[in-house]
Amino acid sequence: MNDTTPPVPNLCTVPGAQPWSDDAKGMLFGLVGVAIFSLTLPFTRMAVAELDPTFVALGRGLVAALLAGLWLRLRRAALPKRASWLPLALVAAGCVIGFPWLTSIAMQTLPAAHGAVLVGILPLATALFATLRGHEKPSKGFWIAAMIGSTLVIAFALRQSGGSLHLADILMLGAVMLGAIGYAEGGRLARTMGGMAVISWALVLSAPLVMALMLGHFYLHGWPHGVASASMAAWIGFAYVSVLSMFIGFVFWYRGMALGGVARVGQVQLLQPFLSLLGACAILGEALEWPTMLFALAVMLVVAFGRKMAVRR
Repeated sequence: MNDTTPPVPNLCTVPGAQPWSDDAKGMLFGLVGVAIFSLTLPFTRMAVAELDPTFVALGRGLVAALLAGLWLRLRRAALPKRASWLPLALVAAGCVIGFPWLTSIAMQTLPAAHGAVLVGILPLATALFATLRGHEKPSKGFWIAAMIGSTLVIAFALRQSGGSLHLADILMLGAVMLGAIGYAEGGRLARTMGGMAVISWALVLSAPLVMALMLGHFYLHGWPHGVASASMAAWIGFAYVSVLSMFIGFVFWYRGMALGGVARVGQVQLLQPFLSLLGACAILGEALEWPTMLFALAVMLVVAFGRKMAVRR
């Protein structure tokens, strides 16, 4: 299938300078995506403080599906090929339903800063699924960098939680695994479909199921609490995760992985927990301690090291 993504302005060149490589451009697009994703947990926590978590998790998918459907309509995009349906289903299961639902429940009890650190193992999980499904073969040096970065993140999570994981932690780890599947499949599919087409079709094709799940939830539990009385802050949180986290961020993210490779660009996510910590500090007023900054510096060095390691595609 031809790439249906509209042309992206070339922001990666400077007059008189050498054009950036696809790897470098992929890392840049990936970084923009991660910067958008990094505020997902703070804004989710802001939303679920007053709104039902299931309403937030499924409602964001429906709002994003409306935007995606409009884009597909304006582009008069053709239906995906049959071979793309299974990967799109995995993107929908991981990124549209699984990750948002589990994180929305977990954010009712976890501080956004704590949940953000658990997301730090996403790069390793994404690289694993890229290897299994995407025919990418990272070098030993790459895996060493990924393991060191993930170990740092997990150690930080255990330090914050007093040395043990709780139910909300397990929900977050489940969300990470589902999100990694969606990231790996979407990044692989974006090479032929384009990043915007991938997330748009995943959202639109999953919309009937998302709507059915939401109606079923309403039938069993009644109209979700807080919808009528929620503050502007809660709705701002909902708007962010619906438009930016669920749609715009994926356009940059899948574009980056298509250019630079799923495994390599996925390592940029090691920075996401620490960007989320800064976001939680700025948006929610959560404390930012000096050990956090030391861990952030260590992870940044690991990312720089992993960036230089070979990944065969």
